[in-house]
Amino acid sequence: YIRFGDKECEYNKNFQLILHTKLANPHFPPELQAQTTLINFTVTPEGLGDQLLGRVVSSERPDLESLKMQLTMQQNHFKIELKKFEDDLLSHLSAAHGSFLSDNSLVEQLENTKCMATHIQCKVVEARENETKINEARELYRPAAERASLLFFIINDLSKINPMYQFSLKGFYSVFNKAMEHAEWDEDVRTRVCTLTEAITYSVFLYTSQGLLERDKLTFLSNTAFQILLSQGLIDPQEFEFLLHFPVEATNVSAVSFLSPQTWGGIKIISTMEKFSGLDKDVESSPKRWRKIVESSCPEDEKLPQDWKNKSTLQKLIILRALRPDRLTHAVRKFVEESMGTKYVSTRLEFEKLFEESSPSTSMFFILSPGVDPLRDVEKLGLKLGFSIDRGTLHNVSLGQGQEEIAERVLRHASEQGHWVILQNVHLVARWLPSLDDLLETAAVDCHASYRVFITAEPVQNPEQHVIPRGILENAIKITNEPPSGMNPSLHDALNNFSQDTLDMCSRGQEFNSMLFSLCFFHACVTERRRFGPQGWNHNYPFSTADLTISAHVLYNYLEANSKSMQVPWADLRYLFGEIMYGGHITDVWDRRLCKTYLQEFMNPNMFGAELFLCPGFLAPPFLDYTGYHVYIDENLPTENPMVYGLHLNADLGCLTVTSENLFRSLCDLQPQDPSRRDEATESTEEKVMDIIEAILEKLPEEYNVVEMMAKTTERSPYILVCFQECERINLLLAEIRKSLNELDAGLKGELTISSSMETLQFALFNDFVPDSWARLAFPSTKTLAQWLNDLMSSCHELDSWTQDFVLPAVVWLSGFFNPQSFLTAVLQSIARKTQWPLDKMTLTVDVTKKVKEDFGHPPREGAYIHGLFMEGARWDVESGIISEAFLRDLTPSMPVLYVRALPAEEQEVRNTYECPVYRTKQRGSTYVWSFHLRTKEPPAKWVVAGVALLLSL
Repeated sequence: YIRFGDKECEYNKNFQLILHTKLANPHFPPELQAQTTLINFTVTPEGLGDQLLGRVVSSERPDLESLKMQLTMQQNHFKIELKKFEDDLLSHLSAAHGSFLSDNSLVEQLENTKCMATHIQCKVVEARENETKINEARELYRPAAERASLLFFIINDLSKINPMYQFSLKGFYSVFNKAMEHAEWDEDVRTRVCTLTEAITYSVFLYTSQGLLERDKLTFLSNTAFQILLSQGLIDPQEFEFLLHFPVEATNVSAVSFLSPQTWGGIKIISTMEKFSGLDKDVESSPKRWRKIVESSCPEDEKLPQDWKNKSTLQKLIILRALRPDRLTHAVRKFVEESMGTKYVSTRLEFEKLFEESSPSTSMFFILSPGVDPLRDVEKLGLKLGFSIDRGTLHNVSLGQGQEEIAERVLRHASEQGHWVILQNVHLVARWLPSLDDLLETAAVDCHASYRVFITAEPVQNPEQHVIPRGILENAIKITNEPPSGMNPSLHDALNNFSQDTLDMCSRGQEFNSMLFSLCFFHACVTERRRFGPQGWNHNYPFSTADLTISAHVLYNYLEANSKSMQVPWADLRYLFGEIMYGGHITDVWDRRLCKTYLQEFMNPNMFGAELFLCPGFLAPPFLDYTGYHVYIDENLPTENPMVYGLHLNADLGCLTVTSENLFRSLCDLQPQDPSRRDEATESTEEKVMDIIEAILEKLPEEYNVVEMMAKTTERSPYILVCFQECERINLLLAEIRKSLNELDAGLKGELTISSSMETLQFALFNDFVPDSWARLAFPSTKTLAQWLNDLMSSCHELDSWTQDFVLPAVVWLSGFFNPQSFLTAVLQSIARKTQWPLDKMTLTVDVTKKVKEDFGHPPREGAYIHGLFMEGARWDVESGIISEAFLRDLTPSMPVLYVRALPAEEQEVRNTYECPVYRTKQRGSTYVWSFHLRTKEPPAKWVVAGVALLLSL
């Protein structure tokens, strides 16, 4: 609080911003408006804890607060009285003439002052003793206050992961006070404090989680659990820090067959910790027991082998993060459930209950999700309470160009009359939002008690796109309502866009109904496939129910137009759906191929003969009515798994692994900086970073002397030019690494002023991230800094070997190139020069060998051998020489050496092949490199919908 005389006003961490824009705000004291233009404040956990303790004690033991206040007033009174006596005595002493012993009145006053001082001193001692007792009684309630303070800073930091998550201290106080009011009473103080602490925790959890997107709820919940346990000293901070950052030792081999090299690297790093010493040796000596954990469907429920079963839950999380990262979200959820209770894991408040928390000054803010209309709940509750558009008491304004003035008039009118106002899509009027912020505040002053405002906006993809003012978000109850994920609910939702009347409207009913159902299944497939990330779609496309309903109208029109011929224009319909309706969103050629393949599988004459399987185990339904289709879905659709979408089961493992990585990355961002440990933490951070700098500089190679290399050979073949280009690119990167590390080293030693770029670099080094300044000059990568540096050293080693005599290596590591396209183009160019074939009519072809890199001693006479590729979505069967189904949990098996050569395009054999795209990383999309035709016995469509691709880096 800021206090001016008897006036006070509330502040938050960004009060300075409010002060800048709202100096005329009537809620701020006039003295503050007149005298201040900018004030900086910081809210500390200790300060907030003390304030909250006062609120708890005032509520629970008002007698204590009253006694404390009386004691304070009494002590002040004693001080004033004593000061008065002292002043009078000094005044008489200064006025006395001659010997003051002859002045009886002065001697009496001295005696009185002495007696009074003794009396006051006794009273002060007594007051201090009483104050100590009162403080001891008050301190019994501190755990509840400290928990509340901790929770406020946890939710206040959520804006780091999404700027929509803004919470005010005022709103927090409201939740805090209501939690205390509704907490179960108990005469025993310690029991009452425990009850209060739990009630505050659960109330804040409900208040916060109702406004979080599903992907962020576990982040918030797990961070809350970890911070509470840390504050209670129930988990080891070092182990928790290790779990968050989880460094992985770079290795290319595994000591056991059932673990990948990366997993084994994680086990080796864990074994360096004292409490995990010998873990790697135990895994090697007892492979069967550990293999059972690795291959379990629910490893988080399994007991670890031997003495490892006695490890704490946190320590088991650390081991699971190495062995089964795909199950880590489930393990963390179980950890939260065990440490905080089941009620925190599955809770959902009804809209009517949330509405009770609103007020004229507290609006309800809906964060929109595709496929969900949250305003149905508003309209339904409005009808129940007497608010509707028909009665003129509910106003719905869809914001866009020119709607701002209408919205302002409606808000002013509604505040006077006590109506409800819905403001839809406020993110579309970014420039008007500051005015809306002010209007919402002024309209709530002296307004009708029934006045309410409901706001909707879409969440942003990144913080740079955020436009909603902080004031609107802080003063609102935020609500999210996302549709259930999975094929079953999505297929039902798609079908719910139609009715029995829709099915009856076409004269070719049986054909229309069957094709409409297939269209609904296609829509559910393309929308739900997005959750599998880049393996699902290279880019995230905004497919909507409008695409489905318009496609249904097109289907109806085309069937009606061809009713006489009784022909179904399959090609026309597939083109309209795949290239225009849904394809209009698609920008990537490989995604377009996927969309067309789905339509070819779902839209063909086999659907009329009960021969079409929409997915494994799910036959296209016969001719049914509207209700019959819903029943058919519930009775026949397989349980949710990636195979429903044509993907391999490994796709789910990959998706869960990425989700786990994102969870811990967000948890790293949310970790608080404890002021009491900041100096110690800063010192340890700087020491660690300086060690990292020293280690990197020690093994960083010297830059290549390109001028000298160019003088060594006069040949300028395509391969040699690629070699020169790679040396130049790597020189730029090495120079930047060396320069930035030397600058940071000097800054940490105090020789240079630490700049923002140095701080960013220090943060990246400490957290094992590749710094942005390095990544901009390097090849795309999703690896940690240690793994990335290992790749960089390998690239330099390859170039060292190549630049010795400029003879093409026997097997080229394609993944090590900054620009692998340039090398593949060089293969084309070299053969084109040799054969005099036109370059624009040539193409690359690949033969997958049965050998590994070490089996080759020299390069081929034409073309090149390449290695370092991995297959995602399937595997290469070395014996059969074809693409085959992947093995479970082997997400990206490595490929043998590939022989790449060029030939005229018309001579390339494309029958019984799958055109497989090649990407730099698992992110796919913009990292596309080339495409290779690989042999297959299965129809290519199988691998298209499975998202099969080759990757240069994992």
